[in-house]
Amino acid sequence: MDAVAVSISSGMTRGARASWRDAFAMGGVFGVFQALMPALGYVGGAYFKDSIEAWDHWLAFGLLALVGGHMIWEALSGDEKEEAEKTNPFVLRRLMVLGLATSLDAAAVGLTLALIELPMIASVLIIGAVTFALCVPAVRLGSRLGERVAHRAELLGGIVLVLIGTKILIEHLSGAA
Repeated sequence: MDAVAVSISSGMTRGARASWRDAFAMGGVFGVFQALMPALGYVGGAYFKDSIEAWDHWLAFGLLALVGGHMIWEALSGDEKEEAEKTNPFVLRRLMVLGLATSLDAAAVGLTLALIELPMIASVLIIGAVTFALCVPAVRLGSRLGERVAHRAELLGGIVLVLIGTKILIEHLSGAA
């Protein structure tokens, strides 16, 4: 659901400029990361469990806060047209950071898959396909919403990313307490 929320937020920041190509790119990157992390968790199993759980939420929070904070900063300052290109969430480098940030906690899911002896290949293919299938229309929905709030879409998108990162952090910290 974090990947879907980021997809909506990203579509909002681009508004009418968010194309089907952008939607498929984001859905593809998010689908791959959401499938890759459980696969790594499955293979890494108990050996990496403590390491992953000790820092995944901090890294996810940091990455999302960094990208979201940058979007907020750019929305509140400077030339809108030039800045919109600088904060384009569909640039491959940003897609990769967002894909990683939204999928880090999925490594623990892979460990769970191994413990309950579900088939890894089928599981990660389903996870990746479902993520892709949900994120593509989410980008398009965000695009339509962004057209309505175009003057504040980048600001709202940045706030959403920071809030998602904060939610991930709070969930993990409250679960550890």
